[in-house]
Amino acid sequence: MFGNTFILLSANADAGFLAALNQRLNLGDIIVTVIFFSLLMLLLKKFAWGPLMGVMNQRAELIANEIEAAENSRLESQKLLEEQRALLKEARDNAQSIVENARKQGETQREELIAAARAEVNRMKESATLEIATEREKAVAAVREEFVSLSILAASKVLGKEISEEDNRALIEETIVKAGEGR
Repeated sequence: MFGNTFILLSANADAGFLAALNQRLNLGDIIVTVIFFSLLMLLLKKFAWGPLMGVMNQRAELIANEIEAAENSRLESQKLLEEQRALLKEARDNAQSIVENARKQGETQREELIAAARAEVNRMKESATLEIATEREKAVAAVREEFVSLSILAASKVLGKEISEEDNRALIEETIVKAGEGR
């Protein structure tokens, strides 16, 4: 029973509520407002929303193109960087090659200078040896001459007579040669 009473009260309340609501709200105003709102939405869609979406699409395309251009620039920069690195490596290799060639040339020149100096030392040594031998022969010849002169002088004093100078020389040289063979 309590349940039936609640339903009746709620049915009466609903009818009264609707009547009170209808007095406060005008159903005609609501319908007109809905129609104008729908018409406004259609006009906005046709005249404002379409161009706005077109602008948004253009902006999206512009952004996509800028992103693509930036990516292309990045790829180009990467390519240029790689080229620069390759050129730098080539320059380093060339510099290393030049340094290596200069070192080898320096080494070759040093060896040539050393060989030339040794050849000059040997030539000077041979020249000095030859000069010493020549001077020795001159000294020996001078000593022989002196010896011959002294021997002639001594022999002439010992013999008391003079022998011809040519005979004396021949005799002394023969004696010197025999003395040299005896060694």
